[in-house]
Amino acid sequence: MQESPAQQTIRTPADVQVAAARLRTAVHATIVGQDRVIDEVMVALVCGGHALIEGVPGLAKTLLVSTLARSMSLGFSRIQFTPDLMPSDMTGTEVIEEDRSTGTRRMRFVPGPIFANVVLADEINRTPPKTQSALLEAMQERQVTVGGVNHPLPGPFFVLATQNPIEQEGTYPLPEAQLDRFMLQIIVGYPTADEETEIVRRTTGSPTVPGGSVLSEDDVRAMQSLVREVPIADHVVRYALRLVRATRSAQEVGAPERPKAVADYVSWGAGPRASQFLVLAAKARALLAGRPSVTVDDVRAMARPVLRHRIQLNFNAQADGIGADRVIEELLAGIPVEDSGAPGARELERLAKP
Repeated sequence: MQESPAQQTIRTPADVQVAAARLRTAVHATIVGQDRVIDEVMVALVCGGHALIEGVPGLAKTLLVSTLARSMSLGFSRIQFTPDLMPSDMTGTEVIEEDRSTGTRRMRFVPGPIFANVVLADEINRTPPKTQSALLEAMQERQVTVGGVNHPLPGPFFVLATQNPIEQEGTYPLPEAQLDRFMLQIIVGYPTADEETEIVRRTTGSPTVPGGSVLSEDDVRAMQSLVREVPIADHVVRYALRLVRATRSAQEVGAPERPKAVADYVSWGAGPRASQFLVLAAKARALLAGRPSVTVDDVRAMARPVLRHRIQLNFNAQADGIGADRVIEELLAGIPVEDSGAPGARELERLAKP
């Protein structure tokens, strides 16, 4: 007899691997294909980070997020971002409440839709900076401030935001500071011919009943605790640092490690938060696969979603049609992997200095 999610416990990487497989199966009951996208969203969830999901309309971005929340027994809230959305529409507001028996009045806080475990910020770039700044506090501090009072958000707490890359009219580009708070930027591509055939077959036939939850809130918390205990060798950490630092100026890393694409097309590179998230994402990828430690391949696999929204390209890149992923490919091809016997903690400390 299968245990209910509330009875299941996660203590080891092997338990996480089983739980991840169960979650993928539950999501694929609704979502066709998109294996990479699902895995990257799961990495963000296990790390307790936020993710920016980018793709053209009709690629099931909203459905993917809602399906994940339903499969994990987490509270889900969708906020449709529009130009007239006010911060209070998202965070909540204070109302005057009168006690009819005594006639006394008091202020009572009414929570907004941001008070959920999984918050879908749909079309996040359609709302003005005033509202985006309110979301920034929630993402960074895990709280909202209304009337000078701090209100903690429930945990676990994730913001999964979507945006359309092809529609620019009536949009407000996200500030770099807010982009940096997103752990990953996940690109959703078009389905293959076979996947699109299956999508059409499912959506034009009899509706299917969505499945129940396969993971409890305690399971998610257990995975978030385990991810930081995954060991990672010094030479793997140094490789992650060199990837991030190579996106910066030549004075930071030296010309030999700076690929030509970075010198020609990058005006500003990724900051220290990218180094932290790259190592943490690599740990999560290893944990979800049930591996006991992090490999260089884990770092390389997570480089694109961690770095692509943190690299600011210059005019030459726009003129030549060069995107961030192309620059990251040059980094991965040009930055060598050290031998595991390379210098240890002292060299790592030197590389980590700003």
